[in-house]
Amino acid sequence: AAAWKIEAVGDNSVYSQFKKQSKYKPPHRSPYNIALIRGVNVGDFVLTARVRSTHPDYGHRDVCLFFGYQDAAHFHYVHLGKKADAHANQIFIVNKAPRTKISITTTKGTNWDDQWHRVKIIRTVQDGRIEVYFDDMKKPVMTAKDTTFQWGRVGLGSFDDTGHWDDIVLRGKLVKKP
Repeated sequence: AAAWKIEAVGDNSVYSQFKKQSKYKPPHRSPYNIALIRGVNVGDFVLTARVRSTHPDYGHRDVCLFFGYQDAAHFHYVHLGKKADAHANQIFIVNKAPRTKISITTTKGTNWDDQWHRVKIIRTVQDGRIEVYFDDMKKPVMTAKDTTFQWGRVGLGSFDDTGHWDDIVLRGKLVKKP
């Protein structure tokens, strides 16, 4: 059964991840809920969106953003988790193995509540720059540097929670899949 749907919220429609966990079983330890933009591969990009966590509060309450997605065993993702640790509130790579943290900087956690928040990722492949923003669009909350995946699909989701997404905008350099 699907974990995603378009849902009316007030006078707006949002992209809702309404199930805590999809039936998807990743080949390596990584998020269970991934919705990718169909048919679009990018190199350099900026992704912006509004997101609202709809899961009850706990230490790993999260949403995730995906990029450089080539297949289920090759991609990067950002985990915006309530409390940071080695597996939460970090930038990760999945490269034929369970997730590996690649964050250079992060915060003590993402201050989730039941309100809408703005998120942004800036990615430049040549120098490996990855910057993640949460609410403050001028100062990144996480950074990393990794040139492993030079192209891929972009998406959103959660490790194993629920959320609403709106105003999703992807600007980037289209790349043909090799």
